[in-house]
Amino acid sequence: MCGRFNLNDSPELKQFCRAMGIEILEHHKRPDIAPGSTIAIVHSLGNITQASSAIWWLLLEDKTLLPNYRYASFNSRSDKLFTEGSASYLPFRESRCIIPATAFVEGLGDKKTYYKIELEHSAIAFGGLFKEYLNRSTGDKIYSASIITCPPRVAAWKDIHPQSMPLMIDITNQELTKKWLDLSVDDVKEFKPFFERERATKMKVTQIDRPSKWNPIAKSFVVEA
Repeated sequence: MCGRFNLNDSPELKQFCRAMGIEILEHHKRPDIAPGSTIAIVHSLGNITQASSAIWWLLLEDKTLLPNYRYASFNSRSDKLFTEGSASYLPFRESRCIIPATAFVEGLGDKKTYYKIELEHSAIAFGGLFKEYLNRSTGDKIYSASIITCPPRVAAWKDIHPQSMPLMIDITNQELTKKWLDLSVDDVKEFKPFFERERATKMKVTQIDRPSKWNPIAKSFVVEA
């Protein structure tokens, strides 16, 4: 994933909030979100599903609780979820979340070709991981998070971002979504459908000038992923 997404107020986001039974705060809604920024995550606290603030960078410095820039942990590769000792191994089993978005940016890898990706008629529910840190000065909990990325699953993606694509959860599959957020579920074989092409998803793809600007420079087209 290129490392940029947005969360804009829209009918699709309102529909997402109703489906998840949560409320996204106004300060979470921004037209451009970069790694290290504060984002919204949807997670479970006991039997309650809630939205909380998190830093979009899984590994934080213990003393400062700022992103540990020695490790690019705003994304977590899907193969590392099954590698014991990796930074994402335990969070995948103990602290999964959903990260809402309305669009994200992918780059071809040539440092000049970028695309804005949206789902048709739906907000995006990224499959994510989170960690909990303690601010020793205030006693407050601080959350950090990352987005899971997978190998591309369809041929069309090779012309958009050939290395990977973010895991997007189908929240209409209510049973599996509930298990994803249920931190008592540690049998990760349950989530195999999320890593496969569970259903065709139409995406609106628009070439843009720069990731931070989001300005369209070509007509949109639709791909299935």
